Amino acid sequence: MGIKTSESGTTLRNRLARSIVLAIRILMQQESPDEKSLDLAAYIVLALEKIDETIEAAMIAWEKRDYWVKADQFRQEWAWIEGSHSRLKAAVLAQDWATIATEAISIRQCFGNVNIAEKNRVGEPWVGAWNALKRVN
Repeated sequence: MGIKTSESGTTLRNRLARSIVLAIRILMQQESPDEKSLDLAAYIVLALEKIDETIEAAMIAWEKRDYWVKADQFRQEWAWIEGSHSRLKAAVLAQDWATIATEAISIRQCFGNVNIAEKNRVGEPWVGAWNALKRVN
């Protein structure tokens, strides 16, 4: 997953959200699980992890500036991500496709305002994600 250091947390979150939505769309279109399905599901796990890191960084920055209310609102807005990430990660590592499907649907609902055109420029950032996830675990 190529992370550009020049990207702000908001830009990175938006880019990752679009790629997650696309990965979920493709994952749900799969007739049966295969290697591509593992890459897609693992990518969602890794992307959620990166989003969570940007959330923590933003909250720390805001709290340093005494923007407590803004930090709390932001924390509440993204509170779902930690649980979804851990449940999906466990399901992917166990290759529990029923739980993966349930979590993917739930995650997609959390990104309800994110829409991806059929002809998009997201690419295929999930290629090799399964091997990357196995390496870190």
